[in-house]
Amino acid sequence: MARSKKKAAQERRTIVFVDESGFYLLPMMVRTYSPRGQTPIVRVKLTRDHLSAIGGITQEGRIFMQTQEHAYRAEDVVRFLRALLRKISGKLLIIWDGSPIHRANVIKTFLSSPIGKRVHLERLPGYAPDLNPQEYVWNLLKRRELKNLCCQDLTHLNQELVRAKERLRHRRDILQRCFSYALGEV
Repeated sequence: MARSKKKAAQERRTIVFVDESGFYLLPMMVRTYSPRGQTPIVRVKLTRDHLSAIGGITQEGRIFMQTQEHAYRAEDVVRFLRALLRKISGKLLIIWDGSPIHRANVIKTFLSSPIGKRVHLERLPGYAPDLNPQEYVWNLLKRRELKNLCCQDLTHLNQELVRAKERLRHRRDILQRCFSYALGEV
């Protein structure tokens, strides 16, 4: 990680950690309250419907996110990388896990294009999610911002997720701590 960080500084690249996650209609039960002896019961429709999300975080605490109703494929990842290039000027160092969609030919084709030349990719070591600050962002969204939330459908879940991300976006100090903690600077 130190080598990648040093190289990014030399080449004046913005480091962006990227990761994918899923958000389900079933609520993330964190804590409930009820009168003593009356166990609360939350009735929800059992479903596997979910939103897939891809997100990125910079060292400055900027977060980026896209959602969709199906699992991410390599083409969708390229769409996210293009969005990052529109929102962040200069060169980028994308650090992500070793997912097969990150190694697809579509990604390689994008990187060889003129706009893709601004992007350099680095892979995290296998089985090391704690090195990716975006994992901490997902945790904050699921366990703090969306805790105990029951959504009626995917549209409602998407609205709540966008609101939660916007609330978190204004908490740059927390986002910078996610980044620092993942890099072992805390």
